[in-house]
Amino acid sequence: MGNVEDFISQLENDQKEIMLYFHELLAHQLELEDRIRFKIPFYYHKSWVCYLNPIKKNAVELAFLFGQELSNQQGLLEANGRKQVAGIRFSKVEEIPVDLVYEVIQEALMLDEMKYNKRKSKSP
Repeated sequence: MGNVEDFISQLENDQKEIMLYFHELLAHQLELEDRIRFKIPFYYHKSWVCYLNPIKKNAVELAFLFGQELSNQQGLLEANGRKQVAGIRFSKVEEIPVDLVYEVIQEALMLDEMKYNKRKSKSP
């Protein structure tokens, strides 16, 4: 399947703008590996950390694969009945609380490191 930029270029309006914002942050500034999985962009550090999901009503969800294990001190994450994943929905780029979202992403990256190191230390 095509790359993430191709995927984003097919979106319109606010979804496209939100996706571009997070793609720039995740792939370029934080240097996470991006890949299309399950027909949406996923971002990888030591394992899959998060994904961007264009959802109905012209919104985008930034979802964290181990979101239920994050502290959610910022009060942004919503599980919506999911057991492992939690995410944050955005309808406009202007609505993004940049500092708070960055804190959530940093915590998700730390959790990813800890899980990776824990698995690695169990290896023979």
